[in-house]
Amino acid sequence: MTSGSTTARARATTVCALLASSLLLVPLAGTAAAHPAQASPAVSAPRTGGFDATALERALAGVPDGDVSAALIRVGGKGSWSGSAGVRDLRTGAPALPHARFRAGSTTKVVTAAVVLQLVAEKRVALDAPVSRYLPDLLPASFTEPPTVRHLLTYTSGLRPGASLGSTTEEMYPRRFETLTPEEVVAASVAQGPAHTPGERQVYGNIHYTVLAMLIEAVTGDSYEHQAAVRVFRPLGMRHTGFPGGPDPRIHGPHHRAYTDIDGRTTDVTEWNMSDRWAVGDMISTTADLERLVFGVFSGKVVPRSLLDEMFTVPDIDGATYGMALERFVIDGREIWGKTGSRPGYHTVLGATRDLSRTVVYSVNAKSAREDGFPLVRRFALPAFAS
Repeated sequence: MTSGSTTARARATTVCALLASSLLLVPLAGTAAAHPAQASPAVSAPRTGGFDATALERALAGVPDGDVSAALIRVGGKGSWSGSAGVRDLRTGAPALPHARFRAGSTTKVVTAAVVLQLVAEKRVALDAPVSRYLPDLLPASFTEPPTVRHLLTYTSGLRPGASLGSTTEEMYPRRFETLTPEEVVAASVAQGPAHTPGERQVYGNIHYTVLAMLIEAVTGDSYEHQAAVRVFRPLGMRHTGFPGGPDPRIHGPHHRAYTDIDGRTTDVTEWNMSDRWAVGDMISTTADLERLVFGVFSGKVVPRSLLDEMFTVPDIDGATYGMALERFVIDGREIWGKTGSRPGYHTVLGATRDLSRTVVYSVNAKSAREDGFPLVRRFALPAFAS
């Protein structure tokens, strides 16, 4: 990794301590969330048919509720539609912002995969080369068969989860301003040795993409964040997408407050240092920008067409559902590729058919964001694929 990016992350603890003392993060009383000001949904008329706009409008009409405080949805492809509902702040009841920024969670992995595949197209990285070719000091001797770049991209590397600041929101919340560097995360992972032979099983996890970001920095001699900007964000016109400055816990620009229940109390979890998520989940974006990402990746503008088939290939492993970053779903006989992202209080989805005849992106502020996300997907995304 470049020394500049490592140094920037290393000074996190002092900065976060100062921010923690200056930011007001007061748990809301349960009654504050029970009666927020009701904001009428704002929706656009569908330009053409092909999806269940009525179901989407019905989903938004119920916001805010006991779980969801705000929701933003964009549908594209053959026909378009957009809608927003809810409140940006439970205290003030101010209405949701259609162009609000939010924590995009693991949809960040789509960007990371795209950057790696660009390096493959440039012959600077080989898909089937061992990761040790690019990160020679990464793996200890216990890794007798090092995973390849392809294994990392498809979640089949055999790497175990790394260090964390907790497994639940309740555990992480008191440590939300602490810093855990990607280097510490990876070191804790490889110290445990491999969980299985590379390519033997597909196990979704952040560790694969953390290592890929380290590879990007090693190959380019540049920071991951800058490579993501010059290779993906700027070419696609994603002007409102980026990463916090190291441990900065704030979302800069217009955004919604995020909430979850901690010890039975509705608690504001908007400010949070998520630098340990880095290239796997630290991106901040908007629904319009993520829609640009979907169209850019699926159409071959970001990932060269010669490699798109690789990205959309699920390994021939029992139970595998992921290609590279993206997961394959079949809904009513229709193949859809998508990615979810969840951070405390923020749930994000991007999805599309391979031919881009239908796309959907949403950002939902929900207390249940880090729980089973399917109820949110069923409510706010699946109607976009109903014929």
